[in-house]
Amino acid sequence: MQEEEFFNFLKQRQGQLDGVVICGGEPTINKDLPRFIEKIKHLGFLVKLDTNGSNPKMLKELVEARMVDYVAMDIKTAQNNPAYKNLMIEGITIDHIKESVEFLKTHSASSGRAGSFDWEFRTTVVNTVHTPEEFIDIAKWIGGPDVKYYLQNFRAEKTIDPEFEKVRPFERETVEQIVKKISSYFKDCQLRQ
Repeated sequence: MQEEEFFNFLKQRQGQLDGVVICGGEPTINKDLPRFIEKIKHLGFLVKLDTNGSNPKMLKELVEARMVDYVAMDIKTAQNNPAYKNLMIEGITIDHIKESVEFLKTHSASSGRAGSFDWEFRTTVVNTVHTPEEFIDIAKWIGGPDVKYYLQNFRAEKTIDPEFEKVRPFERETVEQIVKKISSYFKDCQLRQ
């Protein structure tokens, strides 16, 4: 879709839609993202950003300029899991991810801090990538009294890598048990459908 077509679509839906979700790939790698969001905000829409946290500089820029109303950051796995490195493109390190995690944790809407906003962490639980025990390490890393963390069980539908279409998701009860074990680390921790 061309940008002009996209904005024509939004203009026709002013008063019908509340907001726009910007997701990816990874949207923060696009240097024109602030300009694009500014045009959306100019039309009166709220903006939610879905990110993997790999570009903390862009994330900070967008938040500090009050260009995003909500951020959902994907936590792929525990910070010490070697699989995290395999999920990152060249030039991105776990330190970038950690910087984004810490930035979000200090900008919770309930903290009363100027420039704070709503955000969450989330993980898609994949049984070929995660073990149930690993979520304790994730909770210790990202947990906090103002942190919202949501798990969503993997579904083998429309995957980019066809190998993932063969992956069987965890049983719902297994993911519910994970949520129960780690809930004390968070303000809110739930399983999403």
